[in-house]
Amino acid sequence: MGKNYRNRSKTSKTPRRPFEKERLDRELKLVGVFGLKNKREVWRCQYTLAKIRSVARHLMTLPEKDPQREFQGAALLMRLMKMGLLDEKEDKLDYILGLTVEKFLARRLQTCVFSTLKLAKSIHHSRCLIRQRHIRVGRNLVNVPSFMVNVDSEKLVEYAHTSPLGNNGRPGRVKRKKIAAAKEGGGDGDDV
Repeated sequence: MGKNYRNRSKTSKTPRRPFEKERLDRELKLVGVFGLKNKREVWRCQYTLAKIRSVARHLMTLPEKDPQREFQGAALLMRLMKMGLLDEKEDKLDYILGLTVEKFLARRLQTCVFSTLKLAKSIHHSRCLIRQRHIRVGRNLVNVPSFMVNVDSEKLVEYAHTSPLGNNGRPGRVKRKKIAAAKEGGGDGDDV
């Protein structure tokens, strides 16, 4: 085995069996429902979920009153509750093992913009809006569709100040052209 020259750790893991029909169909359905770019985005969520579940399994092997289990378990549960993956009443490590990839994908900015906030006409439109810098979270402009929206910042997702799609935004290129033509032509510029 040679030296590892990578700067950062892996973010996804390819499947062991590349041509398993059920898995291929399941992944393709996820890609379609959540408007993903490719299957690597599904694999990335699966990898993250696998790491979280392995930590939870390790903590569950420790005794009930172990300080490491209490401290790290509470921290893990709090983090998942802040991300919106677990409810307030799901405060045991057992619930972490019940997490699914769909729950992770539902917390992405792309899905939130379309399904919960209704800022886009479709899931693919929401991806375009995010990539074209029309969406902000709080005061920060976010152009990453896979941005994980936590519970607190879900209320702060809206159109960017610079976006012509927002109510108070500057008009778009075509609208500005029509307004300029209307001023010059005396109002008959809308016949285009």
